[in-house]
Amino acid sequence: MNMENWLSQQIATKEKKAMPLLSYPSIQLMFINVEELCQDSNCQALGMKLLADRYDMPIASGYMDLSVEAEAFGAKCIHKPYEIPTIVGQLISTQEEADALQVPELGAGHTGIAIEGIRKAKMIINDRPVFANCCGPFSLAGRLMDVNEILLETLEDPDLVHTVLEKATEFILKYIKAFKAVGADGLIMAEPLAGLLSGGLMQEFSTEYVKRIAAEVQDEEFIIMYHNCANGMERKTQETIDTNCKMFHYGDKTNMVKVLEQMPKDVMILGNISPSAVFKADSSLKMAKDTQNLLLRCMDFDNFMISSGCDIPADTSIENIDKFFEVVNLHAYKRKIWDTITDEKKVWDFESDALNS
Repeated sequence: MNMENWLSQQIATKEKKAMPLLSYPSIQLMFINVEELCQDSNCQALGMKLLADRYDMPIASGYMDLSVEAEAFGAKCIHKPYEIPTIVGQLISTQEEADALQVPELGAGHTGIAIEGIRKAKMIINDRPVFANCCGPFSLAGRLMDVNEILLETLEDPDLVHTVLEKATEFILKYIKAFKAVGADGLIMAEPLAGLLSGGLMQEFSTEYVKRIAAEVQDEEFIIMYHNCANGMERKTQETIDTNCKMFHYGDKTNMVKVLEQMPKDVMILGNISPSAVFKADSSLKMAKDTQNLLLRCMDFDNFMISSGCDIPADTSIENIDKFFEVVNLHAYKRKIWDTITDEKKVWDFESDALNS
């Protein structure tokens, strides 16, 4: 599939579909738990297929698990039945440890399961692009060094951070190329930790590395969606643009209109209904209102596609998810009718003017 043409078509169409980061609620359709899902590539592919069949999304997306790459490096990972795996502890704290850090082989930890999940998903999903998922370089380095420590070390020991980033980037490149090799059409790169840095530090410790990755793996048949759900990303649009990714996904604390006003028109911007406060916690009525309000605020931007602000929790009510898609589909239908009426009115006004003259 030519993904550059696909992206242009998505921007050009007036009838935009919804593209939430929807994956883990598939456990409800398969009657399994999160731990079982993370450890079984068959379940991952089947879950993606079930969600693709239920919801008319433009992309079938894999599972956003920010522990996979860090676990492959040797970081301690906690697995629980109904929670997404979590990295605990600190693997790297000194320059000596960073120098000795080995870049893992593909298949280490759960990387092999994730790659197999995408390969199998491509076998059964053929009506839309299939996107894999990976951690961004700074977010991965943060899981290896400890999130709080790496933020401090960007100021106190930047050489240490760059050493870890180089090795994180090397592995991410291998990982993405493996997804490409099994047929993935694109990838969602989650880099939320970089959003906590100042603009200049974000450019140095994240943007430049993501840009290097994008330059090596993006082509006509493969594109990257950059995800950052940190607060205030509307103030860091240049650092985001400079990654040279083709799609950008924002969290619910970001002002989407301000982002859209600053971003190029030939990239897709996605966001940002809260996955926790709205999708999971609120009523379907609140879901409908918030979705409609966001659509109305952003409808003048052709490169906007509505989404969740981040990954939707596994135990989110299916009824709430159904309501989200119902409101988006109704909005697209009403907009189509409105455009038709408007076009007819233009013709009528023209004919009336001709008759009067």
